Amino acid sequence: MPDVPGIKIPQRAFIFLWLVLTLLLPACDSADEGKQQKVRKETAPSKTTDLLDTIKQRGTLIVLTSNQPTTCFYDRDNQLTGPECEMTRHFAKSLGVEVQYRMYDSTKAVLQALREREGDIAAAGLTVNEKRKQEFDFGPVYQEVREYLVCHRTGKSILNKEDLAGLEIVVAADSNYLESIKNYTEMTWAPDHDLNTSKLLQQVAEKKIQCTISDSNLFSIERRYYTELQNKYIFAEHSELAWAFNKNGQKLKQAVNDWFRDYVESGARDAMQEKYYGFVEIFDYVDVHTFLKRIETRLPQYREYFIDAATKNGIEPALLAAQSYQESHWDRKAKSPTGVRGIMMLTQPVAKSLGVTSRLDAKQNIYAGAKFLAKMKKMVEHVEEPERTWLALAAYNVGRGHFRDAQALARKLGKNPDNWHEMKEVLPLLSEKKYYRDLRYGYARGSEPVRYVERIRSYEDLLKARFSSESLK
Repeated sequence: MPDVPGIKIPQRAFIFLWLVLTLLLPACDSADEGKQQKVRKETAPSKTTDLLDTIKQRGTLIVLTSNQPTTCFYDRDNQLTGPECEMTRHFAKSLGVEVQYRMYDSTKAVLQALREREGDIAAAGLTVNEKRKQEFDFGPVYQEVREYLVCHRTGKSILNKEDLAGLEIVVAADSNYLESIKNYTEMTWAPDHDLNTSKLLQQVAEKKIQCTISDSNLFSIERRYYTELQNKYIFAEHSELAWAFNKNGQKLKQAVNDWFRDYVESGARDAMQEKYYGFVEIFDYVDVHTFLKRIETRLPQYREYFIDAATKNGIEPALLAAQSYQESHWDRKAKSPTGVRGIMMLTQPVAKSLGVTSRLDAKQNIYAGAKFLAKMKKMVEHVEEPERTWLALAAYNVGRGHFRDAQALARKLGKNPDNWHEMKEVLPLLSEKKYYRDLRYGYARGSEPVRYVERIRSYEDLLKARFSSESLK
């Protein structure tokens, strides 16, 4: 046994030291592994303690979800957003805890993770049905949807149950759709254990599979990206969506019920649904198809103007480009019967006030339009985004006078003039005599600004998806 340089260690003592270290090292490794197991155990919900107590003790609400437009998704700034994310954050805040998300690829995987107690709540667009209620508890129903049979638009028409014969349908495994279609012996169907419904819709659009089944809210979003999708048949009219959690959570269930009641009464649920779904019902196959083409053919020549003008005026470039498309379809020579002109369709007085010498000059028109929209936003600067922008767009379209009339009418009717969801109901009243006769600026086509805003929101959303990794955002 060689000596350590400079130190003489007796061979018997060296052997003794080696034996001690050999015995101690496995014990240390075992202790470390025990600590890791303890951490994992402490973060998992207990089978005996009420879930709410576990959550509060841990200081974190663990949410099991999936990556879809109707649940949780990463936006172009890599921030996790979406309806389920927004609601669960709101709930976690009411408990005074943080929130942590665990993402899964399918409904089947989410439910399996819930069974194995990898989290506290499954918030993944889950439909309440009797089979699931035997295994899990559910919170309040936060949304009702339909279940659609979705096929490629070139597929045959389905007018009745008999027309389903011969169809080959692929559905997400462990989804509620399996319950809906199990009695339809006319068609052939199979579960997919790897893909969620959003991915299956894409496969239908690409003709990789014949048909799938989707909730109506997800279909309304996805058909704007995949315009060849078409709803062919309705399997269920009133499917109810809610959060699921394990049975040992009566206190958690009560906390969710109490929170949801306040969430609805405060108007927060309506605001959330307006944010994510308020514009998706407006769908025109030809219009959307044409828009997607013009992103390639017309937008490039104006794109840098939109980016620069928007940035200088504190506006989203995609929003300004979307507004311009709604105004003129990106045609610098556009002209309306009322005399508004150019790519942003400016009136002569507005153009003159903003220093525009030629409304047919696309660059001048775009910069002036951005400045004018910024003025409209300043008019409602006390309102939080994104509603501030939606209200400003409505004012841009209908005019400041009529917009102020609509706000005054909203107050008279007991509605919130700073809430877009409620102003959508008030603005159309500007064309009804019993309302406009008492207003300062009188009659206006009030339905027009509502449609105007919703179309811009739809175009903006499509642009953001198209340029998610580029500079028009």
